[in-house]
Amino acid sequence: MKNKPIGVFDSGLGGLTAVKELIKILPNESIVYFGDTGRVPYGTRSEETIIKYTKQDIAFFREFSVKAIICACGTASSVGLPNVGKTDVPVIGVVEPTAKNAVSATKNKKIGIIGTEGTVSSGAYAKAIKNIDPSVSTFSKACTLFVPFVENGYLDHEATRIIAKEYLKPLKDEGVDTLILGCTHYPLLKKVIGDIMGEEVTLIDAGKSAADYVKELLIEKDMLSTNPVAEKRFFTSDTGTKFIKTAELFLNEKIDSIQKVDIEQVRL
Repeated sequence: MKNKPIGVFDSGLGGLTAVKELIKILPNESIVYFGDTGRVPYGTRSEETIIKYTKQDIAFFREFSVKAIICACGTASSVGLPNVGKTDVPVIGVVEPTAKNAVSATKNKKIGIIGTEGTVSSGAYAKAIKNIDPSVSTFSKACTLFVPFVENGYLDHEATRIIAKEYLKPLKDEGVDTLILGCTHYPLLKKVIGDIMGEEVTLIDAGKSAADYVKELLIEKDMLSTNPVAEKRFFTSDTGTKFIKTAELFLNEKIDSIQKVDIEQVRL
């Protein structure tokens, strides 16, 4: 069981932020990644559709006998996971670990939350924060265009900065000192977001928060891998060179192959 892989899924490229952190803090762990690039974005879908996608994504890992799954998608974590039911292995979403880190980081008890429309409308981050510390005020903003910017490689582009300034202005005006990047695509825009918010604002990375939590979980359950060589496998629901190029750039390593999956055919 120890040497079985960790599964990570997201609506597209964003979950690579969690993969990058896993590689850094758990170098012996093998990883199976699934990016649902054929159905990205999740954030504009109905609740029913998001739940269906989340269940299919989790079921995809059945054949790999993973020991844990990270749901690196903020929308799926907020809307899908609460409706999935019991699973054979632990499925870790990004909401609870990220909320905990944000509450620990804030000094003025004003936390900003940015995410997809689905994540923000669910109120999941705000609820999780209130459960931890009711005295904290939260301010949320849906940043709908950030996911398409990332998926198309617009990581530090003039258009990205113009839209980001508009999205982030209300949170700056509220004086938040901590900002949750509530979609795992958003850390790929960290430079742009950080430049606009200013160095006095702490950015909380949802992918990193989830990866840190998984490390604690594996240590607690004595399930850390003893593999001398970790294997990484990548799957998507749609082919495309953009995924490979951006993934290699972000992970700073060569990706030998990406396999296409017909996710709609995965049995629940």
